[in-house]
Amino acid sequence: MTATTPDSPRRQGLAALTLAAIGVVYGDIGTSPLYTVKEIFAPHTGVPLDAAHLVGAVSAIFWALMLVVTLKYVVLILRADNHGEGGGLALTALAARAVADRPGVRQLLLLLGVFGATLFYGDSVITPAISVLGAMEGLELVTPVLKPYVVPATLAILVGLFLMQRFGTAVVGRFFGPVIVIWFLVLGATGVWHISQQPTILTALNPLRAWEFLSGRGWHVFAAVGAIVLALTGAEALYADMGHFGRRPIQIAWTGLVLPSLALNYLGQGALLMADPSAIENPFYRLFPDAWVLPALVLATLAAIIASQAVISGAYSMTKQAIQLGFLPRMRVRYTSAREIGQIYMPGVNWALLVGVIAVVLRFGSSSALASAYGIAVTLTMMITTVLTYFVVRHGWSLPAPVAMGATSFFLCLDALLVAGCAIKFFEGGWFPLALGTSLFVVMSTWRRGRQLLMESIRRDGLSLREFVDGLDPRGFPRAQRTAVYAVADPETVPQALLHNLKHNQVLHERNVILTVQFRDEPWVPMEERVTVEAMGHGFWQVRVNYGFMNAPDVPKALELAASHGLAVPLFETSYFLSRETVVPSPGGGMAHWREKLFATMSQNAGGVVEFFRLPGNAVVELGTRVPI
Repeated sequence: MTATTPDSPRRQGLAALTLAAIGVVYGDIGTSPLYTVKEIFAPHTGVPLDAAHLVGAVSAIFWALMLVVTLKYVVLILRADNHGEGGGLALTALAARAVADRPGVRQLLLLLGVFGATLFYGDSVITPAISVLGAMEGLELVTPVLKPYVVPATLAILVGLFLMQRFGTAVVGRFFGPVIVIWFLVLGATGVWHISQQPTILTALNPLRAWEFLSGRGWHVFAAVGAIVLALTGAEALYADMGHFGRRPIQIAWTGLVLPSLALNYLGQGALLMADPSAIENPFYRLFPDAWVLPALVLATLAAIIASQAVISGAYSMTKQAIQLGFLPRMRVRYTSAREIGQIYMPGVNWALLVGVIAVVLRFGSSSALASAYGIAVTLTMMITTVLTYFVVRHGWSLPAPVAMGATSFFLCLDALLVAGCAIKFFEGGWFPLALGTSLFVVMSTWRRGRQLLMESIRRDGLSLREFVDGLDPRGFPRAQRTAVYAVADPETVPQALLHNLKHNQVLHERNVILTVQFRDEPWVPMEERVTVEAMGHGFWQVRVNYGFMNAPDVPKALELAASHGLAVPLFETSYFLSRETVVPSPGGGMAHWREKLFATMSQNAGGVVEFFRLPGNAVVELGTRVPI
C-alpha cells in the first residue's frame, strides 16, 4: 500500500486513507486484548485478583496507552518524518543526517538504529505466533475437546498465510480496513455492555489508581509492567507506516476509533472479572455470550491474520531498506503490484520467517508462554526510537537543549521502566528476540564493514579512472559500435570488467558508460535528481544514478534520462559489463578473521545484480575478479 512518492498518498481521500490505516497500522495493537489482561493476573506476576487490583491494572493499561502511544507516538514521534517516511531506518537516517558534522556520533547512531531494526525481526516472528495462538485458544471455550487442536490449527493458518505471500496483498488488503473496523467496534461494544454491569470499573480512568497499583507492588512491579507492556505492542507501527498513509489519517484513526475501542474493551474485561473472577481463564472470549464465542473466534482469527500480515510486509520493507542502505547483501525482490511499488515479496525473508514462526509455536505452545518472549524487543525498539528522536529534535530541528531534553527524557524514563519490566522475563523466553536481533546485528554490521574494506582494497589496488581516460590513445584499440555500461561501486577507479575486456578481447566500445548507483539516506529521490552525467572524453562517460532507500531501482529506465544530458543509451545496442568480486579473507585485515569469512560467504551468496537492478539478462556480461580484504 506504499505509493511511489511521499506526496502521492496525500492525493487519496482522507477517509479512504484513514480506513486503510486502521487495517494495516493497528492490526497488531488491536489484537492485544486477546491476552494482555490474562497475563497481568497470571500466577508469576503475583497480582491478586480482586476489585482494587483490577481497577489498578486496567488504569495502568489505559494510562500506558495515553502516555506511550498517544503522547509519545501520535503527538511527538509522528512529527519526525524523513521526507514523509517513518520507521526505524528512516528515523536513523534522519538522526544521522542531523549530526553529519560529527562522524563519531553519526556512526554510533547508525549502529544503534540498525540494532533497533534487527529487533523488529524478532517482533515479525513472535507477532504472528502469539496473535494466531491467542485467537485459536478460543476453541477451548467452544468445547474442551478441541484443545489438542489449538496448535495444529495455528500452524495450518500460519503456513497458509506465508504461502499466500507470493501473490501479494493487493486483493486481501482491500478487506483489511473493514474487517478491523468491525473488530474494533465489537471490542468497544462488548466493553460497554460489561461496563454497564459494573460501572465501578470507570474509576480506572483516574491516573491515581494506576499509580497506587504500580507503587504498591514494590519490586514486584516489574512483573506487572512486563505484562502491561503487551497492550502497547504494535505502537511502533504508527510511525513505521506513516509514509504509507500520512500523519493525519493515522492520528484520526487512533483518536476516533482505536483508542476508545481498546480502552472500552480493557475496562469491560476488568468489569467482567469483578463480577466473575473465574473468567480469568480467558477474559476476552468470556466477554461474549456462549452463542457468540464461535463468531468472535472467527473475527479474532481474521484480526490476527491481518496483524500478522502487517509485520510480515513490514519485514519485507525493512529488509529492502537495509539492502539499499548498505547493511545487507542483495536479495531477490518481487514486485507483486504494477501500481503499488511498496507491495513486494522477498522469498528468502518469507521462508526464514515461516521457519522461525513455526519454531516458536512448537517451542512455546500457548499465548501465555509466548508472552514471556514478547515485549523485550518491542520496548528496546521504543527506547532506541526515543534516543534517536532526541538528536532529531535537538540537532535537526535546532530546538534548545532544555526543550529537547524535556521532550524526550520523560519518555526515556517510561521506556526504561518498560524495558526493565520485560527484562525479568529473559530466561522465560525473552532471550529469543534478543538473540535473534543480536545475530542479525552481527550479520548487518559485518556486511557494512566488509563492503568498506572491499572498497578500500579496490581503491588501493585499482587504477585511477581519470588518469586512465586522459592517457588513452583513441586509436590504440578497435572500437565496437555499441555502448558498454560498466557498473561499479567505486566511480574513481577503472572497472575490473573493463580491464578484463581490454586484456582478453583487445577492444573498446564506441561509448563507455561508467555507472555508479548510489542510495541516499532519504526515502525518495525525485526524477529530476535521478541521473547526473559527466563527459570524460575519448568516448567515456561517468553516470551516477541516485535512489532513495524506498525507491525501486531500475537502471535501464534511469539511463533513458541520460538522453537529456547529451548521452543516448540505446536499449538494443547496449551491453552491461559486471565485475563479480570473489572476496579473499586475509590475516591482519580490518575485521576478525571469522567475520571476514562470514562476509566472503555472504558475498558469494548475494542475490544477482541483474535481477536487483532490472538489467536485461541477455545483454549482461559478468567477469570475475579476486579481491583480498
